[in-house]
Amino acid sequence: MRGRSRSVFPVTMISETSNRIVRVEIDSPGVVRYHPNVEREIQVAIYDLIDENNFIPDVAHFESAVAGPYTLVLRVQGRQLIFDISTENGQEVGTLPLPLTPFRKTIKDYFMICESYYEAIRSASPAQIEAIDMGRRGLHNEGSEKLRDLLSDRIQIDHVTSRRLFTLICALHTRA
Repeated sequence: MRGRSRSVFPVTMISETSNRIVRVEIDSPGVVRYHPNVEREIQVAIYDLIDENNFIPDVAHFESAVAGPYTLVLRVQGRQLIFDISTENGQEVGTLPLPLTPFRKTIKDYFMICESYYEAIRSASPAQIEAIDMGRRGLHNEGSEKLRDLLSDRIQIDHVTSRRLFTLICALHTRA
């Protein structure tokens, strides 16, 4: 695994159900470290994701689908987002590649509005900041809905889970 950095954010919480993610890793080829702001966003997204999520792989899609709780490794390979899924005990469930192309425009627009938001915090009125933040949340929701649509026939996730996973996809995209 030369040239790879796997960011492991060791947050473990007690699982109330087996239909959930209990550990997330970001596998970033060639990335030694993310910018501190990006690392903080990743940590918060992972913490929130582990705290509350609904994640149900479809048994028909994964040959070795077994009950969770699950560990998820996210990585970008070429033009694909890869979900490596295993159980909490390490039993492999399967790998799911998703195309990144459907997310490109949304992620680009999301990053642009985030920059505007951070600039506005320094000098804009509260009303302007709120308007920009509403646009940012709208784009974030758009990206998370695209993710849910792409996963719908293979993994069932709820709105909260898709929003947090979209945050991680954006973080991965900063280096893809």
